[in-house]
Amino acid sequence: MYLVVGLGNPGKQYENTRHNTGFLVVEEFAKLLNVSEFKSKSKLFSLTAEADVSGHKVIIAEPQTFMNNSGQAVSALANWYKINLDHIIIAYDDVDLEIGKIRIRQNGNSGGHHGIESIILHRGLSDFNRVRVGIGRESLTGDVADYVLQKIPNEQKDLLAITKAAEAIKAIIEEGIDSAMNRFNA
Repeated sequence: MYLVVGLGNPGKQYENTRHNTGFLVVEEFAKLLNVSEFKSKSKLFSLTAEADVSGHKVIIAEPQTFMNNSGQAVSALANWYKINLDHIIIAYDDVDLEIGKIRIRQNGNSGGHHGIESIILHRGLSDFNRVRVGIGRESLTGDVADYVLQKIPNEQKDLLAITKAAEAIKAIIEEGIDSAMNRFNA
């Protein structure tokens, strides 16, 4: 079983913001698998859906805890479904990665991303799979926090690698992390 989590903030005011890129990725991943409905699981602090990828059961989740408390939801989900750390895949925005690029990693530090920091804090380990989606710094003029909470401009929406990131998640599950990294990190 796999747990695929997109990081973001709940609520209409955060829809289509750069910081909700993780939500956009898991929604695209769900669409790729013909999954259309996420259900609220309040005890897991998330909206969730279930899918099958090549015989692997997959839980797709959007934490409703706000970005900086993502670890609370990821921990609850991993514990409830008894998912090993190496079967957790987190999709999230990365301001230090050029727009249109993605990077798959198996582990590492948070890189200053508060959602990832929260997961590391709650899980006590950093050995989980990540799909970083570049939102770039090209139009950053002030505070990073303000920048990531801005709506994605229409001219940048098509540049974001949302579909590529969703396909990368599928590849991690089907082919393994090393194969997916070789294919998508090139």
